[in-house]
Amino acid sequence: MLRRCNLFPILLLVVCLLGALLPPRPVAARSDPYRLQRAFSRAAREFHVPLPVLLAVAYNKSLWEHHDGRPSADGAYGVMALSDVDRVPVVDGRGQDGRVERRWVSVESVPRYHTLEAAARLLGVSPEVLKRDPAQNIRGGAALLASYERQLVGATPSDPAKWYGAVAKFSGSDVLQAAKAFADDVYATINSGAARVLADGQVVRLQAQHVVPARSTAKRLHLRSLREREAECPPGLACNYVPALYTQFSSDPGDYGNYDLANRPADGLEIQYIVIHDTEGSYASALSTFTSQSYVSAHYLIRSSDGLVTQLVPTKDVAWQAGNWYVNIHSIGIEHEGFAVEGATWYTEQMYRSSARLVRYLAARFHIPLDRAHILGHDDVPGPGPAYQGRMHWDPGPYWDWAHYMALLGIAPRSQRAHGVTAGRIVMIAPNFHTNKPTVTYTDSEGHAYTLPSQPANFVYLHTAPSFDAPLISDPALHPDGSAGTTLAYDWGDKAVTGQRFYLAEQRGDWSAIFYGGKKAWFYNPGGRTNTVRSSGLLVTPKPGAASVQVYGAAYPSPEDYASAGVPTIHTLQPLQYTIPAGQYYVAWGPIRAQDYYAVTFNAPEDYRVVDGHELFYVIAFNHRIAFVRASDVAVIP
Repeated sequence: MLRRCNLFPILLLVVCLLGALLPPRPVAARSDPYRLQRAFSRAAREFHVPLPVLLAVAYNKSLWEHHDGRPSADGAYGVMALSDVDRVPVVDGRGQDGRVERRWVSVESVPRYHTLEAAARLLGVSPEVLKRDPAQNIRGGAALLASYERQLVGATPSDPAKWYGAVAKFSGSDVLQAAKAFADDVYATINSGAARVLADGQVVRLQAQHVVPARSTAKRLHLRSLREREAECPPGLACNYVPALYTQFSSDPGDYGNYDLANRPADGLEIQYIVIHDTEGSYASALSTFTSQSYVSAHYLIRSSDGLVTQLVPTKDVAWQAGNWYVNIHSIGIEHEGFAVEGATWYTEQMYRSSARLVRYLAARFHIPLDRAHILGHDDVPGPGPAYQGRMHWDPGPYWDWAHYMALLGIAPRSQRAHGVTAGRIVMIAPNFHTNKPTVTYTDSEGHAYTLPSQPANFVYLHTAPSFDAPLISDPALHPDGSAGTTLAYDWGDKAVTGQRFYLAEQRGDWSAIFYGGKKAWFYNPGGRTNTVRSSGLLVTPKPGAASVQVYGAAYPSPEDYASAGVPTIHTLQPLQYTIPAGQYYVAWGPIRAQDYYAVTFNAPEDYRVVDGHELFYVIAFNHRIAFVRASDVAVIP
């Protein structure tokens, strides 16, 4: 089953330690925290754009962040996310061998890929100015938005309701559903209002006001419309359906791909998790991979530029996406166009919002709890055995904004930072994403080592003692020699991520200690509230009398269970390279029953079997990844 566990080939990663770990430092507010707010007001007056429209467009493009002039994953710059792209990869249709071919094409003559240049022309300045200067970027966006409105209605009316078509065009999408979804989000923001303190200390507010948009103006854009009925998506979300390849690759009936047929959840395979991935490449290259002979797939793929959702595998079937067959049979995988550590790019707001809409729909449909125990990153998924634990993927990486994503899902934790936390409680990791900028390093496939640009991150570093001078904790799957952890992005073993829950073992001054991976791990947490909030849940600990208990990367049945189902034993339960010592506690959910799915030949549903085991397991937040423990090994503390 290993062929079903590999997603995209990953870079050969050489672990090395670079530099000293710097404590996270909040960014001090500038002397004038309302400078950006005034820039919006000036630009709105100058180009006769209603201020609520301009603010809401920028909010839904970038959350008003400038990102220090770095481009997004799709080549957009600044507060207004103005694009500057010369060529894009495209899917070029099926060849005679059934593959989908990819080629690069120039988009120099396609206006929506060059909004940065268009805005610069309207202002009479260099495009580089719009990349560097937030105020000029806002002026450029306002000028461009006004030009769209004049093209559509012949004027720049003061009524925000009449700007719907121009807002839809500003989405940058050539798909009607995606453009309208962006415009609907903009007007929802106008009606609800918004306020943020940005990474550089700037304060921006949009006062709520009731506006009913004139949606008919979007018809004048003449965008292409998708057929929505084939895709499993919520109403109003721009979705299409492109089937992943499902075929036999040779004369061997066991040589096939890129997913398995099933009938979830009617066949007994409950869908318990949604797994968040990034593509480490373009939307088109990911689509090409999934629709050609690759032994990999995902249920959905989301485009960065406009949030377009493409379904590839029916939710009833098992995509080969998570690197762990047990998780595969119980999950839906969603790929997002982007890079975990590109360093110069950021995930777009349109993609976050499309993804959140999709996840809310799927969670409601399949009764999946909306928490980080069930909405997993690929980096949360354990290896099915000890040999695979260190080789598992680590996307979407340290720069995925889990706090914002959780808020879009409606599950942002209620802050209790003012009260702090005390030992003996469950805490949730919750650093301020925009001010939390730890040093992160990287070594590429050619052995080049470098420090990534300082940028917001979703984790806290874990030390062996309450001091920045203490070594980072070491994960045996990544450091079998016992060497210290590192600041490398892919050294996931010494990083606790936003939304993960742990038992607070000790608070000593500005430092908190949690039980993590069988160890006591320390992180900087002044007042017991800077990087955590209070949480709740079940706890498990080794049963009285046990010195330690084993943890597992899956919850597979016993050989006797396979025999009872009339199929060979296809997976043997293997303990991972960790134990839980007596006296340690871990947040748990369940219990769940051991289970497997026997499907080893192409298109033979009559031979497929769901194998139910007799043993119960608990799922635990163990280290950076989840793990499984036998219910018979642990005591449960409500």
